[in-house]
Amino acid sequence: MGLNNGLKIANYVLIGLLVILLQGCIDSGSSSKNDEAITQIEKPKESPISYELLKIPPNDIQTPEGMVWVSGVQFTMGAKGGDPYALPREKPAHSVAVDGFFIDKTEVTNAEFQEFIAATGYKTVAERPIDWEEMKKQLPAGTPKPHDSLLQPGSLIFRKELEKVNNLANHSQWWEWKRGANWQRPEGPDSSIEGKENYPVVHVAYEDALAYAQWADRSLPTEAEWEAAAHGKLHGGIYSWGDDEDALNENANTWQGEFPVKNKPEDGYKFASPVSSFPSNSLGISDMLGNVWEITSDNYNTEYYAQIHEQGLQLNPKGSTVHFNPDNPYQNEKVIKGGSFLCNRSYCASYRISARMGMTLDSGSDHVGFRTIKRIN
Repeated sequence: MGLNNGLKIANYVLIGLLVILLQGCIDSGSSSKNDEAITQIEKPKESPISYELLKIPPNDIQTPEGMVWVSGVQFTMGAKGGDPYALPREKPAHSVAVDGFFIDKTEVTNAEFQEFIAATGYKTVAERPIDWEEMKKQLPAGTPKPHDSLLQPGSLIFRKELEKVNNLANHSQWWEWKRGANWQRPEGPDSSIEGKENYPVVHVAYEDALAYAQWADRSLPTEAEWEAAAHGKLHGGIYSWGDDEDALNENANTWQGEFPVKNKPEDGYKFASPVSSFPSNSLGISDMLGNVWEITSDNYNTEYYAQIHEQGLQLNPKGSTVHFNPDNPYQNEKVIKGGSFLCNRSYCASYRISARMGMTLDSGSDHVGFRTIKRIN
């Protein structure tokens, strides 16, 4: 088996979907029921019982450091009218309601993740040897085992010095599986995060993000919670600042120029940027769009919106109960949101609130991170 074929097989689980990412990206302790704190909404069609939607936190709950409150809200989730980039997996738009919650103002940073590692000794997925016995369970039957040299710890990085590509259908031209790449060595063994303490942590898999959240006594947001936070006080817009795409460069870290060979840093950054480098949204939350993709707790199912469309209002939805992606049928995936510094309007316009893509559970890359939430009910 040649090296190229062996590498392709070895990385099938770890980079399979990431290679196509650009194809499309506490008990409250209070019984207060004043009008400011709750809103009466109708429950889904199958239940006649009303539900008191939590809008503000009880007086005895303090805002955790580094977080902001997202008010409970009913809104339309999914593709917005007039969005020229909306994809079938974002449709049809549907009505959801979520209780209020706290969310991190920024994506989890290298410094914050370092505290977690220091306290727990945790090893991320990218730092562990690849288990072939587990890996082959998610591959087509009969897939041969690659050479052991290819089953070493590592992660996926974008080839930043690429000068040309033959065709945009071959995503492997700009993705590289880098042995030794992980959250503290984001470009490979000879790199470090020194001086990048305030950058979002990357090369984290779903398991890693979940472990951090549990250590911090928090959770990963559902897709609906993430969208509620991204909209802030401006529900109904395509972007976190409204509908004006011309305001993109001043509000989000994305790709300008010809993807993937020419990146003009018109927004101030060619690749990832420190958190809060761009204006926050109407709730004071930074980088909900652009910079790095953010992991949610929802299973990725490209047909989920169509399946629930006739079910009426979705109350605190947790997403699909099953995974489904016809482009990646062998693996379980989680929804990621917000797009990244690689998103470009001519190729991957996923810097939109409704944009959604999937990430395999054991995948990581240099443009995927996360943030956490804290619920009080």
